[in-house]
Amino acid sequence: MTLADVKKGVPALVRDVVDAYSDDPIAKRLRELGFVPGEPVRVVARGLLGGNPLVVQVGGTRFALRRKEAERVTLELEA
Repeated sequence: MTLADVKKGVPALVRDVVDAYSDDPIAKRLRELGFVPGEPVRVVARGLLGGNPLVVQVGGTRFALRRKEAERVTLELEA
């Protein structure tokens, strides 16, 4: 499951950030922002048209991400 697929408010943990290609600057930046394995994450809000952008909370910080960026973050749902 990816961050783009998870329903609003469902608690999850980051599994990985997938690089679209080698030296992917967006994947690198997502990791720098705190999308690292084991970090709690949840979707706080979604845009009306096509779900863009997504407001996500990782740790104690909120970010607005495009769906294409959120698709790079794989998750596991919290038990």
